[in-house]
Amino acid sequence: MTWTHEQYMRILQDFNVKHTLMKIEAKIANRTIAVIPARGGSKRIPRKNVEDFLGKPVVAYPIATALESKLFAEVMVSTDDEEIAEIAKRYHASVPFMRSAATSDDHATTADVLLEVFQEYEKIDKTFDYCCCIYPVTPLLRASTFKESFELLERSGADALMPVIRYSHPIQRALQVDDNGYVSYVTSEFQPMRTQDLPPRFHDAGQFYLFKVETFLQSKQIVMDNTVAFEMPESSVQDIDTEEDWKMAELKYAYMLANPSSR
Repeated sequence: MTWTHEQYMRILQDFNVKHTLMKIEAKIANRTIAVIPARGGSKRIPRKNVEDFLGKPVVAYPIATALESKLFAEVMVSTDDEEIAEIAKRYHASVPFMRSAATSDDHATTADVLLEVFQEYEKIDKTFDYCCCIYPVTPLLRASTFKESFELLERSGADALMPVIRYSHPIQRALQVDDNGYVSYVTSEFQPMRTQDLPPRFHDAGQFYLFKVETFLQSKQIVMDNTVAFEMPESSVQDIDTEEDWKMAELKYAYMLANPSSR
């Protein structure tokens, strides 16, 4: 069998990518934790974190994906809720301690939760180099996304990684509507410009954050100064705050199952 130069280069590139991923996985596997913050309270969709999503509690999906990636020494759920704790253990996540009341109310930030997690692990002499904080209602996440994210974090030399989504329409051309129903541009200077000439803008995908634990403990912020962006397609992300959002996420998930190559 004779390969063309293009075929040879493609095979070599695939090998190099796989080899790089294997080295990264070996390097981080024993020093990395996945933390899934899942409290019992939810205002917009009651008990959202345990709601049935196509036959399983929705929090089971990020647990399974994190375990499937084989990137984490531990996949743990931080919760104040006994039912969530029971579900987490059933799907093979750990719940080594319950979340405190101070980090379970509406005013506690994700950073507050993570700081408490690391403090509790320190009490039992367990430390980690990397952390991936995965939100509980993320059924569309894939194991390959975590692997690609770790590879990008290592390659970039950044301290943290944030998944982002590109705005489908330039936000520089955003409109506002006044109390009388009249429309105007928020920033009029961009009105005469063609949309294709405006630089793209992004927003937080709200799926997970990946960071070096030492830097996080110093800054106490998830989004640090040295944070690299990991762009995700809209088809693999769904913010779920309403029943309509939930149905849309189920449709996207069903599409992914029917089209394995899309995963």
